[in-house]
Amino acid sequence: MTRIYTEEGDAIPVTVVEDRGNTVVQVKTADKDGYDAAQVGFDDQKPQRVNQPDTGHFKKAGAGVKKQLREFRAEEGEEIPEPGSEIGIDIFQEGQYIDVIGTTKGKGFQGVYKRYGFGGSPQSHGSMMHRRTGGIGGGATPGRVWKNTKMPGREGGRRRTVQNLQVVKVRAEDGVLLISGAVPGSKGGYVVIRPAKKKSAPEAKSQES
Repeated sequence: MTRIYTEEGDAIPVTVVEDRGNTVVQVKTADKDGYDAAQVGFDDQKPQRVNQPDTGHFKKAGAGVKKQLREFRAEEGEEIPEPGSEIGIDIFQEGQYIDVIGTTKGKGFQGVYKRYGFGGSPQSHGSMMHRRTGGIGGGATPGRVWKNTKMPGREGGRRRTVQNLQVVKVRAEDGVLLISGAVPGSKGGYVVIRPAKKKSAPEAKSQES
């Protein structure tokens, strides 16, 4: 993450996301596969680290070997690029709202203080609970621990979607997007960016001077 400044001097926190090298590896059609979609590869991989079936899959498309493959459904009537073609960063525009999907940072095994924000027990006067969970039983009725009771356990490492983030700047020369706010995952992680489902894209700018 970093920050940029507007002409008025306001600071906007942004996340820098690389968006170049996205190559169409396979095109699926309704006639052959039952639906229209594009399989997109990202991040170059050494050929010796890929098995023979995958090597043939990439070779057939005329694309380099990729680390990540993701499939994107096409809307009815939407044109899908040919296999081997690269999807440019120009599909996004400044001011557009997007959803970012990623895997959150893994925190390991955590207690209820950090995992759920529990308030805790007294810190003095003989209390021996402190940061512990406290009572979890339901008493005589129902006489058991309720399902989904908040307990210590592994935190993070889950697929999450952050909605309605805004594309602040598109730097085509650097192949990066500057996205307002934070996105799921650690530095260097992979994310999927899609147009926001709950906010429409801004109107196209007029070409007239």
